[in-house]
Amino acid sequence: MLKKSFVSVAALTFAVTAGLSGTAWSVNDEPLTEKWAPSEWGKDDKAGSVNRTTAAMVLKAIKLVKQGKVATLGKVYQSDMPMFGVRSWKLTIPGLPSSGPVPFGPRELVGNDEVVTSEIGQVGTQFDGPGHIGVRTSKGDFFYNGRMLAEVAGPYGVGPLGVEHVAQIGFVCRGVLLNAAAYRGMEQLPIPAPPPNKGDPGIITGEDIQAMVKRQGIEPIGEGDCVFLYTGHGNIWHPTKWDTFDAAEKKRRVAAFNKGEPGFGTSACKYLASRKIILTGGDSWAVEAVAPTFGGETPQPFECHLELMPKRGIWNLENLDLSKLVADNVSEFLFAWSPLKMKGATGSPGNPIALY
Repeated sequence: MLKKSFVSVAALTFAVTAGLSGTAWSVNDEPLTEKWAPSEWGKDDKAGSVNRTTAAMVLKAIKLVKQGKVATLGKVYQSDMPMFGVRSWKLTIPGLPSSGPVPFGPRELVGNDEVVTSEIGQVGTQFDGPGHIGVRTSKGDFFYNGRMLAEVAGPYGVGPLGVEHVAQIGFVCRGVLLNAAAYRGMEQLPIPAPPPNKGDPGIITGEDIQAMVKRQGIEPIGEGDCVFLYTGHGNIWHPTKWDTFDAAEKKRRVAAFNKGEPGFGTSACKYLASRKIILTGGDSWAVEAVAPTFGGETPQPFECHLELMPKRGIWNLENLDLSKLVADNVSEFLFAWSPLKMKGATGSPGNPIALY
């Protein structure tokens, strides 16, 4: 989730500096020189790594349901939840009842409707789709499978980068929950220090992932898996107690939640990509490590977003409530969810399901 409060300030500073000095915008041509496109699913693909899903994988994942328990992983959408910059979420009922002053029919039916004003795919529990993260290259802004933003997108949607293409397939997979808080022996991992920060407890590396898998006694992460990280950071935005806090306490917690976050470092994301997973997720707003100075395991802001999304088509679910799975000591489960089929959207809200 690319945070406006971080990026807009950085972008504005760069723009002013570049304008005053007469220098041009910098570019990154890795997507071109390293041939990030076409993807392994062909030049016309719009869905990414979810294409790895097979019937055999689904049938194997179903066998993980042994207790008949269900956990919903979405958080409540409300106007005072943590959000960045100018992002907002507002729900109104336009009249009570909003069906109008005259009831319908002899049995006097009335009804209510809501109006939601929001960056609907990029607040709260959210899915990052193909149109969310790209790279500025010398040929234009590069997004998944080599699509240049100026060629495919407009003010009313991102065309072939729209989330509806992923939603046509959806996610039914083996869910793996990595309990980083238990692994570190902490209730909540700290926000990492700025790079260089080797050994920082707030950063989960590729080696840490393998150690957690071994510690939790589960099969290695494999092709088609959906991998989730619990850091404890999400408990600042407490999944069940949020409405018991007064306005001042909520404000304090929003600031603490948004200050930075523990999470995957770039080595972890490269490792997960090598295992051919199809989705990452976590209890924080970006899933990856973000120091107060933006960088994670390296100085690059949102390094995992770059490594996974435009390069490999591996998407991301943020701000999940993993507390029930942690309380029940669940490491593997059947995960089922699909983005909303919103044509041209960069992401999607939702309430994913874990069955175990």
